[in-house]
Amino acid sequence: MPKVLYEKDGRIGRITLNRPEVLNAIDNDLPQELADCVARANTDPEIHVILLSGAGKAFCAGYDLKIYAEYGGANQAIQEMPWDPMKDYAFMMRNTELFMSLWRSHKPVICKIHGHAVAGGSDIALCSDLVIMGENAEIGYMPSRVWGCPTTAMWVYRLGAEGAKRMLFTGDKIDGREAERIGLIHKAVADADLDAQAEALAERICGVPVNQLMMHKLVINQAIEAMGLRNTQMMATVFDGITRHSPEGINFKNRVETAGWKQAVQERDTGSYDWTADRPFDDPA
Repeated sequence: MPKVLYEKDGRIGRITLNRPEVLNAIDNDLPQELADCVARANTDPEIHVILLSGAGKAFCAGYDLKIYAEYGGANQAIQEMPWDPMKDYAFMMRNTELFMSLWRSHKPVICKIHGHAVAGGSDIALCSDLVIMGENAEIGYMPSRVWGCPTTAMWVYRLGAEGAKRMLFTGDKIDGREAERIGLIHKAVADADLDAQAEALAERICGVPVNQLMMHKLVINQAIEAMGLRNTQMMATVFDGITRHSPEGINFKNRVETAGWKQAVQERDTGSYDWTADRPFDDPA
C-alpha cells in the first residue's frame, strides 16, 4: 500500500499522506514517496495546482516515534556514542530536501490541514505555498522543547524572528485561528467548510496559465532564498542532529524506551520533566 497517494483530477494533482493508522506519521519511506508524487504533478502539463492533504483524522503527527525513539538501540535518527554528525546530517538533509520538493515544485501547492500538523508534519505543511486550516486544527513544533530543531526552518520566513522565537522557545501548538492571526498560514475556516474552501481556492488558481503560475512562484521564492534559506536549513539540520545526541536528547530517548513515547511526549509538552537531571521536576531525588 502506498504511503503517499497521487490522483490526477482535471487540472488538480491531489497528493494524500496515507498512513492514517498512525496519523500519517513520517517513516523512512514517506518523504521519498511525497517527492515522487510532486514530480508526477510537475511533469504533467495539464496540472495547474497541487492539493496536499492527509488521510484519516489528521494531516501529519510528525516523525513516527515508535520507529525512531521507542525501540532500544541505534537507528537512522539516533546513533550510539560517539556519534557521527555528518552521517546524521546526510539522513536528515535527505528528508529536508524531499520535503522541500513542495517548495521547489513548479506548480503551486495548497496544503489542507485538519486535525494536527505537528513536529515534522509542520515542516511538510510549511514547505507548501498556501496553507488552509480548520479553525480547530493545530500546528506546532513541540520537539523544540527537546529532541528536535525544525530542519526546513520555514517558521522564521513565515513569521519573522520574534514570532518564530515565540513558537520554538515554547513548543506550543496553536489552532487555525491563531495561526491565521499571526500570519503563519493563509486562512483558517470552519472545520466543516475546510474541504469546500480548499477546493474553491484550487479551482480559482486553476484558471491561471501554468507558465504564469510558475513565473510568480519562482520570483517570490527567489526573494526568500536570497535571504539565505539554504544556509539556514543547513544549520538547522545539523542542530537537529545535535538535539537528538545531546545529554538531554539521550535522556528523552531513554525515557521513551522505558515509559513509552506517549508518556515521554506528555512530559515534554507539559514541562513536567527535567531532561538535564533526567527525572520529573517533582522528584526529590
